Amino acid sequence: MSVEPRTSTRERARTVPHRIVVLALDGVSAMDLGIPAQIFGPGSSPTLVANAEMTSGRAVIPGSWPYDVETCTPAPGVIAGADGLEYSIARGLDALDLADTIVIPGAASAVESEPSGAVIGALLSAFERGARLVAISTGAFVLARTGLLDGTRATTHWSHAKELAKRYPRIKVDENVLFVAEGKVLTSAGAASAIDLCLHLIRHDHGVGLSNQVARRLVAAAYRSAGQAQYVPRSVPEPLGEVFADTRQWALERIGEELTLKDLAANAGVSVRTFSRRFVEDTGYTPMQWVLRARVDLARELLENTDLGIEQIADQVGLGTGANLRMHFQRILSTTPNEYRHIFSADRE
Repeated sequence: MSVEPRTSTRERARTVPHRIVVLALDGVSAMDLGIPAQIFGPGSSPTLVANAEMTSGRAVIPGSWPYDVETCTPAPGVIAGADGLEYSIARGLDALDLADTIVIPGAASAVESEPSGAVIGALLSAFERGARLVAISTGAFVLARTGLLDGTRATTHWSHAKELAKRYPRIKVDENVLFVAEGKVLTSAGAASAIDLCLHLIRHDHGVGLSNQVARRLVAAAYRSAGQAQYVPRSVPEPLGEVFADTRQWALERIGEELTLKDLAANAGVSVRTFSRRFVEDTGYTPMQWVLRARVDLARELLENTDLGIEQIADQVGLGTGANLRMHFQRILSTTPNEYRHIFSADRE
């Protein structure tokens, strides 16, 4: 009589798919909700696993898919999404009890109202037993409410970054990155950067081979550094107030020329001291900080739309030298002019 080899409890546990639960709140973004389901869901062909490079130590049965995805909501039933959409979700917060990873998509309610005590309690309980918590875009506001982001770096969509920092001053909000991984707590910027974060999780769990194949299926970049800038439409925040609007326009028309604080105040017809104080109150930037960001914005446009060299662009935008342009580009956008141009060059071909 033959005896089948006994499979240990540890070996059996390794073959269990990693359970991902997406927590949908009122006003959830369709893209934020769909991305984790698309990347981690069964739509990713099991044949990908056969040739994938597994580096995490978690065994996966050939021909199987290593993730199981489910969506839940605080009150099961129909919930309102963004842009007039609705979603019927059958599972409640009990789905979080067995989650290995919890993903919180961006949602209008995440910013506009406080999450319920039940939501916060469920997230904290999951974290305490070892679950990974991932926020997409404004989902960071929900994670912030748990206190798990206190004293750590985090990001969110650039348009909400200042509000997140204002409400939760203990969080080190970085608006110029695609995502931040702080151990088992991760945050990402907008929807596109959620793809980067999900691929990062696959690399962490199962290696580069599988993440590259998933990226290929999605026709997405296989790898973008977490520290890469979000590439917001403008470095200068919009909308700005009306105070000194004419002077700002005057400066933009002369952005390649030498501009001093005295020049700006003279155009506005007020003293330097008054101009500086009221400018900061209206825009959140000192006058010369605003000028610098306007110059970086123009440099971005020239990098995207022309073949001018770095030195030529630096001269045209009033930054003088290529070295100066590179320094400010790195400080404001966390990338280099050449890397920025490379990202946009494909769109022009």
